[in-house]
Amino acid sequence: MIKLWSVKKDEEAANKKKPKMTAAQLRVQKDLTELELPSTMTTHFPDPADVLNFTLTITPDEGIYKGGVFKFTFNISGGYPHEPPKVRCTQKIYHPNLDLQGNVCLNILREDWKPVLNLSSVMIGIQYLFLEPNPDDPLNKEAAEDLRRNKEGFVQNVKNSMRGGTVKGETFDRVLKV
Repeated sequence: MIKLWSVKKDEEAANKKKPKMTAAQLRVQKDLTELELPSTMTTHFPDPADVLNFTLTITPDEGIYKGGVFKFTFNISGGYPHEPPKVRCTQKIYHPNLDLQGNVCLNILREDWKPVLNLSSVMIGIQYLFLEPNPDDPLNKEAAEDLRRNKEGFVQNVKNSMRGGTVKGETFDRVLKV
């Protein structure tokens, strides 16, 4: 009888030391376990114990943005999966669906978010923006107008901006692979 009591006390002490995982952490852990990223995407966890904050790097291997390296921060609130993750691009890039502060215009990060969506959906959606920029739902209206009116000129502006050049008076970060 005494031995059972001491085993139960040991278990209670071990449980007190272990921090409880929130529902958001459990869901993110599940999403990350199921994640099958293509070779053009990698994740990095600055603090391996914090699964709610990480970076995603996208290196498109086709399309207008081929040759670039684009970094995004993911900040996931305790309300996940009922609230979408907050995603920002850490570099200033010339793109119709990204503003100059790094905000991302992707419908599933706003009004079309549903708890059945997961981190993979968001990551694939962001990568798709580099393959097919959407001028019909822009955050950078100048870039969208440029793409709509003069695709060749838009492509040249993208190439120039990726080299760290200036487009329409705005200087962009160099994002080309070294």
